[in-house]
Amino acid sequence: MRMASEQRVAATRQRVWEALNDPEILRASIPGCQSLEKLAGDRFEAIVEVKVGPIGARFKGTVALTNLNPPNQYTLILEGNGGIAGSMKGSAEVKLVEDGGATVVVYEVEAQVGGRMAQLGGPIIDATAKQLAGKFFSRFGECVAPTVPQAAAAGAAAPAGMTAARPAPAIAGGFPLVWILIAVIAALTGFMAGRGGAAGASEWAGIAIGLLLIVVAGGAFEYGRRSATPVTVLDAALLRRLVEEARK
Repeated sequence: MRMASEQRVAATRQRVWEALNDPEILRASIPGCQSLEKLAGDRFEAIVEVKVGPIGARFKGTVALTNLNPPNQYTLILEGNGGIAGSMKGSAEVKLVEDGGATVVVYEVEAQVGGRMAQLGGPIIDATAKQLAGKFFSRFGECVAPTVPQAAAAGAAAPAGMTAARPAPAIAGGFPLVWILIAVIAALTGFMAGRGGAAGASEWAGIAIGLLLIVVAGGAFEYGRRSATPVTVLDAALLRRLVEEARK
């Protein structure tokens, strides 16, 4: 089996090189990897479960790094045994090429497959190898790609001349106007309830209490809605320019 391809990773070449030699990142990136341990020198021991066509196997093997030229290239020597399912032996030439702030990983793989898997034929093995390579680089890219802080991303997304959105302010002193209105209405409701009780009409008390509950619930809902609604603030220069354009 021979396969040559390349993948672009959104990270610097030095970062990609370090990640390709990091057992934890490789374990998280290799599809079906059960364990990966670094042995003496530049050797790794791995246990990987894969499925090629109708055949599933649990491979145990070693990977050795040779011809090291950091952070540009190296050669992988691969050996694995999956019992009655078959065996695999091969090598891979890996090169890292800078591409702006990203890195292009160029690789050429040559391998020999034996046992039951070899009987499946080249097309099935090649298709499986390409699928596994695609999954590996997708996960690998997620592990090494730099993350953008949410605060910075939100600031970058705001149009020029506008500040970041912030909740609607309350009145001076930090006390919302809606609660003042609720307090006034609650006082009136209490007065109505007292008057109704003095008159001996229990219906007044029920109406007054129900009105108070409705007003409090409505006021709390409105305040919560307004507090959660972002407000876009224009700076003075942008506002002045918009007014002048409107006059023209």
